[in-house]
Amino acid sequence: MQQIFDGHNDVLLRLWRHAGRGTDPVAEFINGPAAAGYAGYETGHIDKVRAGQGGLAGGLCAIYIPSGNLEFDRPDANGHYVTPLAAPLERRPSLDIALQMMAIALRIERAGGWRICRSCADIADSMEARVFAAVLHMEGCEAIDEDLAALETFHAAGLRSLGPVWSRNNIFGHGVPFAYPMSPDTGPGLTEAGKRLVRECNRLGILIDLAHITEKGFWDVAELSDQPLVVSHSNAHAITPVARNLTDRQLDAVCESKGIVGLNFAVGMLRQDGQEKSATSMSDMIRHIDHLVARLGIDGVAIGSDFDGAMIPAEIGDAAGLQKLVEGLRDAGYGEADIAKVARDNWLRVLASAWKEAPQVQA
Repeated sequence: MQQIFDGHNDVLLRLWRHAGRGTDPVAEFINGPAAAGYAGYETGHIDKVRAGQGGLAGGLCAIYIPSGNLEFDRPDANGHYVTPLAAPLERRPSLDIALQMMAIALRIERAGGWRICRSCADIADSMEARVFAAVLHMEGCEAIDEDLAALETFHAAGLRSLGPVWSRNNIFGHGVPFAYPMSPDTGPGLTEAGKRLVRECNRLGILIDLAHITEKGFWDVAELSDQPLVVSHSNAHAITPVARNLTDRQLDAVCESKGIVGLNFAVGMLRQDGQEKSATSMSDMIRHIDHLVARLGIDGVAIGSDFDGAMIPAEIGDAAGLQKLVEGLRDAGYGEADIAKVARDNWLRVLASAWKEAPQVQA
């Protein structure tokens, strides 16, 4: 079984939401949501049991502040839609939610459910010991102040990756809307505060993720950052022209920086028609991987599932189904060494580069 390191999941959001309904998030992660009486989509995609079944050895676990007022646009007769950007969030309640999610992550670690990894050596040790290697990521920095004092505290607590924006605007920059068909060039990029954030992430060794930022913001980061360009969960705009996917010009810049793009399992970002249908085939996933490999090389392609944050293909189902993607890659002619790069090694390489560490290559 191939061990997989995943570049993006929203398991902390799911656990936080369920905790608000009175469940124990630690027990839910370790024993599975079915034990809490959840059914259907409410069971989400990741827990310790299903991760083990699918070879999911670890990943970037997002601290994401939900936008309660966001209403997704319904597709028109042509399948086109444009969802307006979510409204900006206030910092104080955002900080409270971020701390609550971090507390859940720390409680899971204390209970032995996973290990919060602060270095590539931590990830390698956890994967060898078959303990889920959780890297804390912040998806949208509404919880961080303009002076960046909170960034130091979050880093000390284990934060090792962040995306300056989600698909809404904040004091650091501008996000892209959920829209099809649409270019990612939808507005301004980084603010002056956002540029300071990039420089401070470079100093601290915090990975900068470009998954939700405008194309202008993408180029702003490319100009400022000393890290490889990383887009944790996006696909090829040339195949599925949603605003969240990357143009070939962006992919070429990621390649030049020796960065990576993580394949997003969200069906609306995989299907050529951009529709939200779980009956999305493995061939749609492989088509995007083939295109990414053609632009980035095999060293630039990884996995960024968006588990617990999106509708994913029914053929995958949840974390337990990850080896089906591995089999799909084999069927498409990818060799074991290349599959290992996509499954985990490319993430380990780029994290080591962003964190200024020696790479930890798995045997």
